[in-house]
Order: sequence, then structure tokens, then C-alpha cells
Amino acid sequence: MPEQFIIKTSLGDIAISLYDDTPQHRDNFIKLVGENYYDGIRFHRVIDGFMIQTGDPLSRHDDKRSLHGTGGPSTRIPAEIHHPNKKGTLAAARDNNPQKASSGSQFYINHSDNSFLDGQYTVFGVVDSGMDVVEKIAVVKTDPNDNPLVPITINTIVPAVKS
Repeated sequence: MPEQFIIKTSLGDIAISLYDDTPQHRDNFIKLVGENYYDGIRFHRVIDGFMIQTGDPLSRHDDKRSLHGTGGPSTRIPAEIHHPNKKGTLAAARDNNPQKASSGSQFYINHSDNSFLDGQYTVFGVVDSGMDVVEKIAVVKTDPNDNPLVPITINTIVPAVKS
């Protein structure tokens, strides 16, 4: 049974399920959620019709705005590429590396089908509900670096209550 979480943002809740066939990414996400790592982190890269990205701890600070998107744990997660970048899927961000290893904390939610990313990034989950919130985030006004002018924050991420 997939692990399920609620991403509680300043614009509403996004319910997600993590895929079982990406265990290293799933377990890393669960560990970070358990440490409250994502609390207070902003969506630092928002491109309507493409994706919304978050997970950089530097994004908590306005004075580090020029560095948003560069922070996170120094560890990389080995690629587990099994799923396409369909609208509503979660994928791990990464820097340019030949192993396609993922960032230790940054992830994005696809705002459209992004097949050109298939085979390049590990997709490790899917939005179950709350795509209306993803839509709200995707259309906010941004600066030239695609960073929202008004911060959109992850208040917390919590395990979904199993029914």
C-alpha cells in the first residue's frame, strides 16, 4: 500500500501518494517529513504549464533569494526512473550529473504532461487530490527567475489518516 501524505501549503492542501517502486526516494521523503524538514520551505520555482518546485531550505530566507534552488542536503539519491512525468506526478529535482541522481530534498509537481523529462528524472509519487491548489500555485506572479513574488509556503507535511 503506498505511503500517503498531505502537503499543507499557504494556498491549501495537496494529498499525495508515494510509489513503492522508488523505495530510496520514498524513504528519503518519509525521513525528511519525519524531521519536519519541509516546514516553512517555499515553492521557489513556479512555471505555469510546466511545474512547481520546492524543497530548498534556503527558500525560507528572503535575504537568500538569489540562492533559492541551490540548497539542500549534499547527498544525492540514486536514480529510480520508472514512471513518466505526467500532470500531477511528483519528481525529484536534480543537478546536471551523468548518473541522473536526485537532489536530497528538492522535488517538483508536474503541472502538465512533460514527456520530454521522461527517462531523465525520478518520478516518485502522484497527487491524489488538491490539483486545484497546484493550479493556484502555478499561476502566481513570479520574478524573472520564476520565484513567486508573494511567497507560497509549505506549512507542514503530515501522513494522511488511513481510513
